[in-house]
Amino acid sequence: MRTHPAVPARGLEPALALLALLGLYAFGWLAVAPNRLVSGASLGAAAALGWGAHAIAVLILGAVALRRWRPGLPPALPVMLLVLAAALALGLTGDAARHQLQELAPAARAMLGFGFWLGIAALLVLLAEALRGASIWLRVLAPLLLLGIAALAGWLGLLDRLSLVVEYQARAETLHAALLRHLALAGAALGIVLAFGIPLGWWAFRSPRAEAALAAVLNAVQIVPALALFGALIPLLSALLRAVPALRGLGVEAIGTAPTLIGTAAYAGLPLWRGILAGLAAAPREVVGVAEAMGMDEARVTRAVRLPLGLPAFLAALRVAAVQCIGLVALGGLIGAGGLGALVLEGMAQFATDLILLGALPIVALALLADGALRLLEGRLAPWRR
Repeated sequence: MRTHPAVPARGLEPALALLALLGLYAFGWLAVAPNRLVSGASLGAAAALGWGAHAIAVLILGAVALRRWRPGLPPALPVMLLVLAAALALGLTGDAARHQLQELAPAARAMLGFGFWLGIAALLVLLAEALRGASIWLRVLAPLLLLGIAALAGWLGLLDRLSLVVEYQARAETLHAALLRHLALAGAALGIVLAFGIPLGWWAFRSPRAEAALAAVLNAVQIVPALALFGALIPLLSALLRAVPALRGLGVEAIGTAPTLIGTAAYAGLPLWRGILAGLAAAPREVVGVAEAMGMDEARVTRAVRLPLGLPAFLAALRVAAVQCIGLVALGGLIGAGGLGALVLEGMAQFATDLILLGALPIVALALLADGALRLLEGRLAPWRR
């Protein structure tokens, strides 16, 4: 794949560095509470991490300064500074939690504060910016190195006293089952979207009247709030099952999986359909005319011309639909479908912040992984876009 030289830091990176510094110095980094249900006393990064907070700040500012004033340097140096800053933030936070809880009762918790999440989020976005234009090897190595450091810290027990880790250890089997269930629901919903979106996109491409009708229907679905649509599907499916009882033998139920898949697919249908339509229309008329003049029929023109030229639009639409499916099936937890959304709802019912995060963070991670993987696939299959 073609790579580009490193670009100098623009206005975004200093702003992200400022957000990271605000997380370190302006907001609570760690909160120590007598149990999981109360907020507890907040500690800033300087109080919790000591010298480590200043070291993290220096690493962040050094990486941004190198990219702004020394753009000709290899991107590996600022990238490694940011990886080191993230590793320090994680390891020292775990050690601070252990230190703060050593004199307290077993039920006491050390919870990650707003400053930690703000600082880590800004740091990770800075890392993503630093990796833009870098070689494919560095873009793969840096995240793997960071994940490896986090895994090593967990294996060594450095993070065991963090409340989020305590919650994970207590619910590891439940979380793993919910994650697999979430992936299955999202994959099934995406499969439904593809099964209907591809033929509907082709039909709309061939018929302007069909395009107008389908656009009206799919846009109308987007107007309905997702929660309302999921709820409305329950009585509609109940009525359908009363009319056609044989559907129950196929595993269709009014609550749980069926309304979750239908509702998710309905929402994800519009971006996929639009992308298919745009991809099929991407081929210039002149190119299509030349292909037809060479004796190609419509099927061969589609295979040889429309599909290759429309590939970037197809993949972009697939990426949006996949991310939407991952996010929307979380609402299935409200109607008995399970998945990570059920963990989020359980945490909300218990006012347990860490349980909410235990369900929400994997959803965010799955969405980012799906987006990144499909972007990488787009770069491989449509390299002229890079």
